[in-house]
Amino acid sequence: MGSRGIASYNEPDRKPPTKKSMPTRFVQGFRELLSEALDTVDLASGVKLGKCIGAYAFYDYDGEPIYVGQTTEDFATRIGRHLRGQRSDTLAYRILDPFEVAEMELYPVEHLRQIPAKERRAQVDALEYSAYVQAIRNSKYKAILNEKIPPVSPLIELPSSYKFNLVPDDMREDREHPDVRIARRAETLARVAAVAHERGEVSAGLRRVIVIQAVRLADLAAARLAYSEGRKRPAPDAIDVPELVGNVMAEFSDGGDSD
Repeated sequence: MGSRGIASYNEPDRKPPTKKSMPTRFVQGFRELLSEALDTVDLASGVKLGKCIGAYAFYDYDGEPIYVGQTTEDFATRIGRHLRGQRSDTLAYRILDPFEVAEMELYPVEHLRQIPAKERRAQVDALEYSAYVQAIRNSKYKAILNEKIPPVSPLIELPSSYKFNLVPDDMREDREHPDVRIARRAETLARVAAVAHERGEVSAGLRRVIVIQAVRLADLAAARLAYSEGRKRPAPDAIDVPELVGNVMAEFSDGGDSD
């Protein structure tokens, strides 16, 4: 007997669904929260955040920073490439799993649009690098999933930021379940490793991301094992991440390879 559920494909003579109705309930809820966040008005400039420039950071379900970036275009365009399935290098290379992003923090500096482009770029670079350094300091792994370390710049005081939850409350329990996240991380690791295998000539940064993602997977899996056995979760320094990945504060020259 044919299915009569919400995902049934055999209903005759029905109107095609709208594109917005096609994604899962989670994806729809995630995108609604993202749109609400980008529609928030920046108090300093009076401009919606989606139309502002600046730096941004993504966090996982544990509040762990996982990625930092910048845009001199606008947040809506750049973050849409990351989180709405539009093209970006982090997605093309399978570096960032959008389903692992539970929170987003925006550092708008819309006032910098008024200055010359070269000076604006330098100041946004400094903003991004300062946000990156803060993320590294706040990370228990002391490393995040940036393939390209931001250009080393003078550290500045970060401007006021806006932080948003992107996970619908009624779906968070299922999405943040350790077994779900372990499976997602394993899949993401396999995909980015496949990119390195298939392309062969990839940046050192991509190979660094493979190591960091493997550490994140091992840590979460070990925590799940410890929980199942009634033991204390392993300490963050059980894995010596700096020893595995080296310096994460400045890009290592790999002989001029291009990303």
